[in-house]
Amino acid sequence: MIRSKGSIPFWRDVRVLRVVGQIVFLAAVAGGIWWLANNLTTNLEQSGLSIGFRFLSDTAGFPISEGIAYSPTDANGYAFLVGIVNTIRVAVLGIVLATILGTLVGIARLSGNWLVRKLATLYVETIRNIPLLVQLFFWYFAVMLTALPLVENAIRLPGSIYLSRRGLYLPWPVANEAFGTWAWYLLGALALAVGVYLIRRIQLRRADRPGSPIVWALPVFALVAIAGWFLTPGSPLGLDVPVLKKFNFEGGMWLSSSFSALVIGLATYTGAFIAEIVRAGIQAVGKGQTEAAKALGLKRSLVLRLVVLPQALRVIIPPLTSQYLNLTKNSSLAILIGYYDLLNVGTTIFNQTGRAVEMILLTMGSYLSMSLLTSALMNWYNRRIKLVER
Repeated sequence: MIRSKGSIPFWRDVRVLRVVGQIVFLAAVAGGIWWLANNLTTNLEQSGLSIGFRFLSDTAGFPISEGIAYSPTDANGYAFLVGIVNTIRVAVLGIVLATILGTLVGIARLSGNWLVRKLATLYVETIRNIPLLVQLFFWYFAVMLTALPLVENAIRLPGSIYLSRRGLYLPWPVANEAFGTWAWYLLGALALAVGVYLIRRIQLRRADRPGSPIVWALPVFALVAIAGWFLTPGSPLGLDVPVLKKFNFEGGMWLSSSFSALVIGLATYTGAFIAEIVRAGIQAVGKGQTEAAKALGLKRSLVLRLVVLPQALRVIIPPLTSQYLNLTKNSSLAILIGYYDLLNVGTTIFNQTGRAVEMILLTMGSYLSMSLLTSALMNWYNRRIKLVER
């Protein structure tokens, strides 16, 4: 093949060199992974072991005090699933509480009231500079197990809510016989709400107008569901209220002291960081936006809700995602205060079966899946609210 005059040889072409460099790098990474995996399997074979997951079908044999229905006679795989569900419970509730707390404190940091502003600053600067593990120990050992009373002297809160050293006892709705009939109304309400959402979305797009179709869909769902409640013979739901028996409460929903301490610790710790993110996001909005809104006669609360926060979200969401991921991963500290989360259950299974590699892989894969799902949801929302230039 005759090379044209003045053309660059392929071994000097930057585009070719970039592709070759990437191939060499990927080959080096794959070779390193293969080398580690080969050494692992070789060492295990020399010890008379092999990688396998059949142990997940063996009987667990250890109790888990809270979570979905479980008994020690269930398999290791199901026990691990209980740990995953317990971690998700902590992560979801912690994210909700931390977001609410962080948003309120972040707004308070910019308040015109001197006392409110200083108290918010004190909270942020105090909580951020104390290690999370120390705070979890404080909430669990100093508050839950020491400051709170015994079960027989439990603190009664409004709504038949009881608080003691054993945790929090809450009323919980239970399905009655009429729930099956009401469920059909709920399905109809959901289908109607989806239809209204899609129609309203098409209308807004055709008119090129801003707006949220969910504002129309939610009232439709609520109205049909409420109407179905009254049309259903009998009450679809009942309320299971906790009642103090001889040694403990029975009925309702029980949140253990370790679960409560973990959620409170994670929410207050992460909320301090979210507060700074919210404050920075609000300050990133130009003062001209606020002044223009005030010139239109909007109240301060409406200026914040309708003008400032929607624009600040574009700055808040990316770092907020990182805080959500940190909260989920920090929940692994639950093992130190006795809560049966993913890591705690996985460690127990490892101690009983000796399957270190398999349990580490399962634990890593579970945390990775939860983090990727959280990132995907937040990235989707970030794309929805991003500023589209015309």
